[in-house]
Amino acid sequence: MNSVLGEILPLALGIAISPIPIIAAILMLLSPRARRTSLGFLGGWVLGVAVSVVTFTLLAVLLPDSDDGGSQPIIGVIKLLLGAALVLMAVRQWRSRPASDEEPPLPKWMMAIDSLTAVRGLLLGFALSGLNPKNLLLGVAAGIVIGSAGLSVGASTVVIVVFTVIAASTVAVPVVAYLVASHRMAGPLESLRAWLVHNNATVMAVLLLVIGVVLIGKGVGSF
Repeated sequence: MNSVLGEILPLALGIAISPIPIIAAILMLLSPRARRTSLGFLGGWVLGVAVSVVTFTLLAVLLPDSDDGGSQPIIGVIKLLLGAALVLMAVRQWRSRPASDEEPPLPKWMMAIDSLTAVRGLLLGFALSGLNPKNLLLGVAAGIVIGSAGLSVGASTVVIVVFTVIAASTVAVPVVAYLVASHRMAGPLESLRAWLVHNNATVMAVLLLVIGVVLIGKGVGSF
């Protein structure tokens, strides 16, 4: 199980270090309905991550076992394709990064965050975590790793819980911190939001490139 945890750790961090949902959570915490909306968003984010990794773990169990030599060519091909897709996304992110003195535009849906209800916050969190292409690729990769490892149900459950907790941590931390000490968090949250807005593309490009290359290496090693 330890080796599987080691493999899924960078994939979980790839979901966790996602500036856009962190920015969305911060904007919710600075909105008039901070508590209910942010808790709904966090719940949707956790649910989206969990549904994604559980679904692909169950599908991976159906894949053929490794041959006598220990190779897993189907798993290898899937990892190669996922790694290549992440590298392409990294290139796209890098090319879209703003100039040093340019303020990058935010998604239009962020303009409506002040009017979100808890239910809409939950749906938004689910969409950003479970349906976002980058997170979906990472969820597929994690599910393939867990489902093809031959773990028991109990061990697989532990790995999935660890993956979900890590992937949700960066959204959970500001929400929990705000609920504990809301009067102290407005300034730091605004500073963090400004930094993430300007560095979103660069952070994601580097992260996706590293994870993509690692997956390609794992894919080659599966043959």
